[in-house]
Amino acid sequence: LNDGCMIPVKKIIPDGCFLKPSDKAAVVGGNVLTSQRVTDVILMAFGAQANSQGCMNNFTFGGLGAPSYYETIAGGSGAGPWWHGQSAVQIHMTNTRITDPEILERRFPVLLLEFSVRRGSGGDGKFKGGDGVIRKVQFLRPMIVSILSERRVLRPNGCNEGKPGKRGKNILIKNYSKPNQKIIDLGPKNSVPVDAGDVFVVYSPGGGGYGKPT
Repeated sequence: LNDGCMIPVKKIIPDGCFLKPSDKAAVVGGNVLTSQRVTDVILMAFGAQANSQGCMNNFTFGGLGAPSYYETIAGGSGAGPWWHGQSAVQIHMTNTRITDPEILERRFPVLLLEFSVRRGSGGDGKFKGGDGVIRKVQFLRPMIVSILSERRVLRPNGCNEGKPGKRGKNILIKNYSKPNQKIIDLGPKNSVPVDAGDVFVVYSPGGGGYGKPT
């Protein structure tokens, strides 16, 4: 499982750079976002694996009298020299289990409208990248919703001529299923108030493919 992890590796990280900031720098998300991207960079540098989804899709809600909740959302893993990427999985350092729908809806004022594999979001290649997921949550009372995510602008790269996976997307649907429904792109990082009936949707990124498609 950890083949090679004990082989000495020399890391050169200059003072003041992104990975070694000063104590005056504003930083956040080192363990949940930065670590994911660093892992992807290292694996790509050695040609060992295409990029995975590159983030944990940190989703939280609560406040305004509502109980607080925090989850990380799975995505696609990158393909490798002899394997296809896995779909709808936690990748690299995450390894957290998501709350069962029955428990989520019983303990919190929300409805889980959809939790499915985002078909076709993995990159093409000799070995295909894994697909991300779609997670769709409806709120039953006013509260604050936050998302901290990556890979909403740049796609997870393929390796050795493999194609990139699809970028992720976070949207808020106001007045859901009504004639005046409005869809708002929240970008990769945001915190917004929601009303009862609003719906939040995460489309998590797919993994990159490995090798030239045949």
